[in-house]
Amino acid sequence: MKVHHLNCGTMLPRGGRLLDGQPGLFRRSPIVCHCLLIETGEGLVLVDTGFGTQGVARPAEWLGRMFLAMTSPRTVAEETAVAQIKALGLDPADVRHIVVTHLDVDHAGGLADFPNAVVHLRTKEHNMATSPSNLAEKNRYRAVQFSHRPLWSTYDEAGDDWFGFQAVRSLKGLPPEILLVPLSGHTHGHSGVAVRVGDGWLLHAGDSYLFHGQLDPAGPHCPRVSSAYQSMLQMDRRARLENVARLQELTRDHQDEIKVFSAHSPVELQALRRG
Repeated sequence: MKVHHLNCGTMLPRGGRLLDGQPGLFRRSPIVCHCLLIETGEGLVLVDTGFGTQGVARPAEWLGRMFLAMTSPRTVAEETAVAQIKALGLDPADVRHIVVTHLDVDHAGGLADFPNAVVHLRTKEHNMATSPSNLAEKNRYRAVQFSHRPLWSTYDEAGDDWFGFQAVRSLKGLPPEILLVPLSGHTHGHSGVAVRVGDGWLLHAGDSYLFHGQLDPAGPHCPRVSSAYQSMLQMDRRARLENVARLQELTRDHQDEIKVFSAHSPVELQALRRG
């Protein structure tokens, strides 16, 4: 399998060093939407989708005014998954499967661009997004992003152990080298996606953490505003912190076997593109 690392949406919130650890206080700090495009023998697989073409065409309706105000996204057609797949000389119609870490607007915005793809996710995440049980869940997800009736494939809490993570499982119709890894906390149904590449693994950890320094084996650290964002957006603080600790252990003990990265770190995206 061949894996491409895509940025399917750039956000530019203010925060400077309090957000990204770099000099300057009031400047805007670039944040990416790190998605994967995987070439398999049976078609293309996307991991997360970014803003999507409708996020570019009608951002207020598709992404929500609150999201726009908080993140100041750069909505440009060139960053959509569709445009980047075409730029690679591939056909977006060949995207047969999409695996989502969760259904927040910046991860699920491109689902409608691939209406014939099967969308894989945990049952908890599907239920919260499509049948919200309270106001917090209703306000978090954008129902318009699912109005095309995606071809959902949902998974309950069953599976095997994988490097200390439980209930990890393969997905229907996908190669066994692609696994869904429960990583609750940011949302109750949040997941990571592990991909076997050669002798090692990639682990897309979604929004389990935001800042690359949180997994620094020499000394985990995180700027103040980035830490505040994570706390503000979490649904289960205890689960989130437990999973961050597991990811830190994974990075420390298995860094030669597994490359862990989050959905929003430009530092990690650039490193993986170079590697």
